[in-house]
Amino acid sequence: MTGRRPTPQGRAARLRLRHGLHVARRGADLLDRKLQVLLERHGRLQQDAERAEAQWRERWTEAQTWLLRGLLVSGEGGPAAAAVAGRADVVVEWTVSMGVRHPSGASCTDAIRAPYEPAPGNTALAHAEGAYREAVRAAAAYAAHRTAARMVEEEAARTRRRVRALRRHWIPRLTAELAAVEQAVEQTEHEDAVRRRWAADRTGGTGDGRYG
Repeated sequence: MTGRRPTPQGRAARLRLRHGLHVARRGADLLDRKLQVLLERHGRLQQDAERAEAQWRERWTEAQTWLLRGLLVSGEGGPAAAAVAGRADVVVEWTVSMGVRHPSGASCTDAIRAPYEPAPGNTALAHAEGAYREAVRAAAAYAAHRTAARMVEEEAARTRRRVRALRRHWIPRLTAELAAVEQAVEQTEHEDAVRRRWAADRTGGTGDGRYG
C-alpha cells in the first residue's frame, strides 16, 4: 500500500501549493458551471427524446393499423408482393455541446420503388406504406434524440465525479499540505528571528565586557 507522500517544505513549496490550490478551486468552480449547463442540456434533450418516442409509437401504431386493414383486403401475400426491394437511408447529424459531440438530428431518404416493382394492391396497403415511411423517420429522430441525451448524461456523470474528486480529495489535501508548510515556514522564521536576537545580544554583551 502506498503511503501518504511527504509534505514539501520551504517558501518555494508554499508558493507552489498556493498556486496549486488556486488552480484546483478555479477548476472545481468551472466544472461546477459546466455540470449545471450539461444537466440543463440533458433535461431538454430528454424531453425531446420523450416527445420523439411518443411520436414514433404513434406512427408505428398507425402503420400497423393500415397494414392490418390491407391484409384483410388482399390477404397475407399482398404486402410482400408490393414491398420495395431498396432500403431507406438514414444520415445522422452531429453537433457539440460543452465539448460533447452528440447527434442533433437525423435525415431519412425513403427507398425508391423501381419501375418494375408492383404498387400496393389496395388503398390500405398504400396508406400502410406511407405510414411506415413516417414511422422510419420518427424512429430515426427518436434514436438521435435518445443517443444525444445519453451521451450528455454520461459526460455530466464524468464531470460530477471530477468535481467530487477535487472538492473531497484534492482540495482538502492541498489545503492540509499548505497549512503544514505555512506552519513549518513560520516556525523556521521564528527560529531565525530568535537566533538573530541571540546573536545580537551576544555580540553586544561581549563588547561591553571587553571595554568595561
